[in-house]
Amino acid sequence: MPKRYELESAPTPTPERTRTPSAGSRHTRGSSTRFRTLISPALKTIPTHRSSVLGQILAMRKDLVGHLKAQEQIHGPIWRVAIGRGGMIQLLGPDALEFVWKNRDGAFSSARGWEPYIGKVFPGAIMAMDGDEHRYQRRIMQVAFQKSALRTYLAQMGPAIDAGVDTWMPPTGGPAARRMFPLLKQLTLDLAASVFMGVELGRRAKDLNQAFVATVAASLAIVRAPIPGLSMWRGIRGRELLVRRFRDLLPQKRATHSSDFFSEFCHAQSEQGERFTDQEIIDHMIFLMMAAHDTTTSTLTTMMYLLARHPEWQERLRAKAAALGKAQLEYDDLDQLDELSWTMREALRLTPPLTSMPRMCTKDTVFQGYEIPAGTMVGIYPIHVHYMSSLWTDPYRFDPERFSPARQEDKRHAFAWVPFGGGPHMCIGQHFATLQVKAIMHQLLLRYRWSVAPGYSMPYQLVPIAKPKDGLKVTLERI
Repeated sequence: MPKRYELESAPTPTPERTRTPSAGSRHTRGSSTRFRTLISPALKTIPTHRSSVLGQILAMRKDLVGHLKAQEQIHGPIWRVAIGRGGMIQLLGPDALEFVWKNRDGAFSSARGWEPYIGKVFPGAIMAMDGDEHRYQRRIMQVAFQKSALRTYLAQMGPAIDAGVDTWMPPTGGPAARRMFPLLKQLTLDLAASVFMGVELGRRAKDLNQAFVATVAASLAIVRAPIPGLSMWRGIRGRELLVRRFRDLLPQKRATHSSDFFSEFCHAQSEQGERFTDQEIIDHMIFLMMAAHDTTTSTLTTMMYLLARHPEWQERLRAKAAALGKAQLEYDDLDQLDELSWTMREALRLTPPLTSMPRMCTKDTVFQGYEIPAGTMVGIYPIHVHYMSSLWTDPYRFDPERFSPARQEDKRHAFAWVPFGGGPHMCIGQHFATLQVKAIMHQLLLRYRWSVAPGYSMPYQLVPIAKPKDGLKVTLERI
């Protein structure tokens, strides 16, 4: 195949870290490769979208799906955005997701894609690993997500959910206005501390929550240097606090074996006898604690908003919850809640917690006749696929029954419904997240009825993790 690009400089990457016996499995750092375009008749030219960087950022933050669809109308499913030295190539559609996530020719690096965003605040995150190291870490981590462990986690969460949601409203009195996002975030953080760390946060909850908020916000900091008072500085300080918290608990967790994630990680061992180092445990715990409560809070908030906007579905789910005859879900109940599953999946379709994912192309590859050159950042968008009319009937409409056995719209393409990613990097905690969302929503439906003001539309912030800008104002009342 004729080359489209002639290298002007090709610096040799330097390994950041190696692990024996799989040396060099960690991602590498290197200068961006610069290219001089040589047009080849064998390959199509990737169109370039030219506008100011600020204009592009503002358009995507205002209406991400609308912006992507507008660019798709102009350029098709692939185009280059003029950002940075090499630009960024945007890929749309389920075939693009499959191509990048399955990564059959090893052309895409998750590590180098995520590094610019989370490298300083979530080093060692499993989603930012490649190849042998990713497989090594995931193999050990799987022990903490086995069915027997999930069954134990759910049993632990039931009473904690009951105690948490009961504080949202006084036992007597009429309806009251509440902002649901902070209430749900506090609940999921408390649950994460209990299930993941095996501790009760108490007065430390506020500091821990602020630390997680700061680290997540730092992923999109415009100024990437840790200048005092700015976002990256706050994020790094937040990480330092989290590292201290987990390091202080390590000796206790190493010495005993309890049923929480932290203890499981300290004692986890793969079939090959591999175990985590202390630093790996700390890195994994910080990232999983963030993911376990931030993404779950995002999903629950979206579900509460949609059920407030569609009270007929709220009542339908409430009737099913009451018919189960249990105040708290047990593991064997999870597969009996079909309509709750459809509703959760519809909420994740309409607003996946992670709306976009970056990758770095590390060697020349070809997608649908377009060559993607090595050294180019690539953007893929799960949320765009969730709104494709070729895959979903009336995609902007809330319609949980699209996931019913009679319709199965999510089966129209293997990558039509992808809130948990796909390929080797599919979210390792998706089953835990699912059971946690169902367990919380079951108790909320039995205890409360909620509504929003007529005509209210929840304003979303879609990056870095989807959440309401106003905290989601609802009127809550006890049943």
